[in-house]
Amino acid sequence: MNRKLLWPILVIGLALVIAPFAMNLPKKASAGERMLNGFQPIMQPASVQATADYYNNVFRPLGKVVPMMGTPTQLKLDRYLQGFSGMQADAKKLVPMLAQALHMTPAQVQAWMSTQLPAMSALLLTLPQIQRDFRGLLTTMEQNTAIFAAVPAGLAHYKPLVDTMQANVDNYKQANSLPSFRLFTWFFVVPGALLVLLAGWGLLPPVGKRFTLHTGRPHPVT
Repeated sequence: MNRKLLWPILVIGLALVIAPFAMNLPKKASAGERMLNGFQPIMQPASVQATADYYNNVFRPLGKVVPMMGTPTQLKLDRYLQGFSGMQADAKKLVPMLAQALHMTPAQVQAWMSTQLPAMSALLLTLPQIQRDFRGLLTTMEQNTAIFAAVPAGLAHYKPLVDTMQANVDNYKQANSLPSFRLFTWFFVVPGALLVLLAGWGLLPPVGKRFTLHTGRPHPVT
């Protein structure tokens, strides 16, 4: 083989051996392998479909509730809560007033209301609990106003993610079916090393000539 052609082959072989390490390919290939393994359960078709269902059927409808969780609604509910407090105060006066008007004892009035006005009687008895529950709901809304306000921006942020996951299920499957990324370094190094050996063998003088040059004494021809 022409020795002039062997030098480019040697250079190409050396480049194939050195380039992967110069580019830190082993470390990057390992990182790619870990990434594929990490995303494997998430990118399975059933998992991607579940993610899309949560986004479209749970989180997006939640965005329609957000306007109800703002300050105007909270002020309205606070007025209702104040009304409950007033009703509770009036309820304490109702039984004595009816007892006086009907010439009954308070116990007789309560028994009469439980049979004649059962819904109202039950409501009056549960007003304190209703007020506590309503106050808890209103407090929770007030504490999470900023979170509810961020829901529309969150939905807009995650929509491209969900769309991308759905569009790349097959692409991920094909990429994940490739050989281990850790082998990529050797795809360069092994051919490169073979080219170096081939070129080096051709560029070095034959053994006999090397020996002759080394000793300075020619061998007799047999």
